[in-house]
Amino acid sequence: MDSLPTLFISHGAPDLPLQDGAVTAFLKSLHQHFPKPKAILVISAHWYSAMPTVSTAVAPRTIHDFSGFPAALYKLNYPAPGSPELGDRVVTLLKQAGIPCQTDSARGFDHGTWTPLMVAYPAADIPVVQLSIQYYRDATYHWQLGQALEPLRQEGVLIIGSGSATHNLHAFSAQYDAAPPSWVQQFDVWLREAIAQQDWQRLMQYRQLAPYAHENHPTEEHLLPLFVALGAAGSQAKGIQLHQSYTYGAFSMAAYAFTSLNFH
Repeated sequence: MDSLPTLFISHGAPDLPLQDGAVTAFLKSLHQHFPKPKAILVISAHWYSAMPTVSTAVAPRTIHDFSGFPAALYKLNYPAPGSPELGDRVVTLLKQAGIPCQTDSARGFDHGTWTPLMVAYPAADIPVVQLSIQYYRDATYHWQLGQALEPLRQEGVLIIGSGSATHNLHAFSAQYDAAPPSWVQQFDVWLREAIAQQDWQRLMQYRQLAPYAHENHPTEEHLLPLFVALGAAGSQAKGIQLHQSYTYGAFSMAAYAFTSLNFH
């Protein structure tokens, strides 16, 4: 199999699978861009731990890690299998890179994993493994974490960072299609331009350089998966925006592919 790109997907609110709009249309078409992966490794904003932790469950449960949404959402289940073999491979790569890590055989799929995958791969027939982030570590650390995972791209594994290009819950609108405020758009444009210019050092200093960085990311966990995806794409990575829209006003649903190959 040819080398796969790595992805950063903004998963938005947990009710994503119940909505119908631009971002769900994009996710439904995602599989058309590259061959079907043998397995998927997700780095989700909703699993963070002191040490990188890899899920090794054979049949991960669907975790409904949210409240206040329609009852139908709590009935959804994403029964994709896990892959202890891929989990072991991730552990091997991290340890080879000198990164201490551990495994968790009971971890299920949090909504950062199952809500976008339910839309993109509804058959749930591709094994899925999760890798945690370290919320107290910076962008550069997560980029280096991703670098250790690069060999997986040649092994048929699709690496997905699942977070949100902008994420301020205090600015969350009650309307799904609410227009984004200017400060959300300004950060979103800066992010898109930094990625298009392949200015990775600037990107990793977004906290200091991007407009309204703290307003859009009061905490960093929803952008850190992007840097893992970037690192895993290799030293010649190029960034390509695959999608742009907004939900609930405060959430940019931007999605990016990182690849050293031509990508359409």
